[in-house]
Amino acid sequence: MESVTLKVVLFGASFLTLLAIQRYLEYSRLVQLMRAPSHSTTLLSQRSMIGLLTARGIPGVTRGRYTSWLNKHRSYAEEGWDAAVHVNIWPLGASVSLVDAAAIKEVTSARARFPKPVKQYNTLSFFGENIVASEGEKWKRYRKITAPNFNDRNNKLIWDETIRIMLDLFNNVWGSQENVILDHTISITLPIALFVLSVAAFGQRISWKDDNTTPPNHRMTFKDALHEVSSNVMIKAFVPDWALGLTTHFRRIRLAYKELNTHMLEMIAQRRNAEKKEEREDILTNLLDASADDPTFTDEEVMGNIFVFLIAGHETTAHTLCFTFALLALYPDEQEKLFQHIKSILPDGRIPTYEEMPLFTQSMAVLNETLRMYTPGHAIPKYSAEDTRLTISNAAGDKHDLILPQGTPVVIDAVGLHYNPRYWKDPEEFKPARFLNPDWPRDAFFPFSAGPRACLGRKFFETEGTAVLTMMISRYKIEIKEEPQFASETFAEKSARVLASKPGITMTPLRVPLVFKRR
Repeated sequence: MESVTLKVVLFGASFLTLLAIQRYLEYSRLVQLMRAPSHSTTLLSQRSMIGLLTARGIPGVTRGRYTSWLNKHRSYAEEGWDAAVHVNIWPLGASVSLVDAAAIKEVTSARARFPKPVKQYNTLSFFGENIVASEGEKWKRYRKITAPNFNDRNNKLIWDETIRIMLDLFNNVWGSQENVILDHTISITLPIALFVLSVAAFGQRISWKDDNTTPPNHRMTFKDALHEVSSNVMIKAFVPDWALGLTTHFRRIRLAYKELNTHMLEMIAQRRNAEKKEEREDILTNLLDASADDPTFTDEEVMGNIFVFLIAGHETTAHTLCFTFALLALYPDEQEKLFQHIKSILPDGRIPTYEEMPLFTQSMAVLNETLRMYTPGHAIPKYSAEDTRLTISNAAGDKHDLILPQGTPVVIDAVGLHYNPRYWKDPEEFKPARFLNPDWPRDAFFPFSAGPRACLGRKFFETEGTAVLTMMISRYKIEIKEEPQFASETFAEKSARVLASKPGITMTPLRVPLVFKRR
């Protein structure tokens, strides 16, 4: 019996040894084929369950969801190239991360060679197929219908409604308070972004003191459903449908998706069946108008595209504004520059108009610098559709051709790019003035992606962000909330605490305690 057991053990050990040798030979061939000047190796892919669940990663085992933010450009500097080849043993494969502006421009411009891995975005098709989770002819069809929605008339609507929402906050919520203390500033930036989206996307005005009466045949108001859906996309994406009934919180999320679906279908039916067409500039109306010539464009596709605009415009805007207010509180000299610039345009304190938006260059510079330092999307995935090569470079000007086998994942590392000293002097420092230089490195700025698949909502964000920032700074001075337990901390410690974040769909601020003092 012992000899049989020994034979089984020896056979198992021999089999595992042969498997290890075979995998090592395959690994070596892959590394040699790619001709990478350097590479890192982990046992598992970053897209493995451990990689997805681990924020920081496990050395030698897998990289984590937070790896690019923690490393910024440091790992590239250590390797000496503005591209990194990562090889995982199981399953055997390699991926390439880029922080080289020229290589990134080649990838985003050559859409046929480097398409988008749309399967990774299928989780965003809750309500229907959409422009984000599509490629090829379907993507062209969606873009033809959706792109005209982001026009000057819609941008003016965004500006005017953002001004109205800010005045509503100042007059009817903050009122006569000289000092408004917020334990976490996301408590105002999330509603601002939600209210703007509601009117710009759906034509539904929401105020700070809205009547929360649930309409007939509904269990949740449009406002509450919209908030729950846009705030809990990660849960809906990764928690199985059967598990959404396990907790009260999950059940509320499941109800919100059902309710928002019903609300949107009612809006679509109401506008399609209206005897008299109202003059509207919201995205839903424009989508319905644009799709009128395409009878195959279904209600589900309308809702699917509206939904991705909602996801792209809610948390991203709210979190960016929250980081912006925090940075201005930490850097009072930059805040004063912004205030004086706004004052030079509006010396009498009047309400700014949409036509004046191009004048607020300092506001836009502050927003761009925040986007550079806290870019909403860490990584933009592509892949090589064919065997191809890609030229990479380093700070010394050396160039090297990487060989990419068909199917190789290519990741544009926006964080590493935004902290690359080749393009941004003193990248760790908050310097809005860098965006006032007409020659600032546009190819190294990637918060909205680039190329044909660049974010359609860029002007949407810029319009809303400029209006919010200009209105807020013209009327309130922002400071860090003083708390006794942090009285002895250094500036570096204070910055790290106030700007602390966690990974999510976007960079999510943990707690930004600020005081808004009436000027």
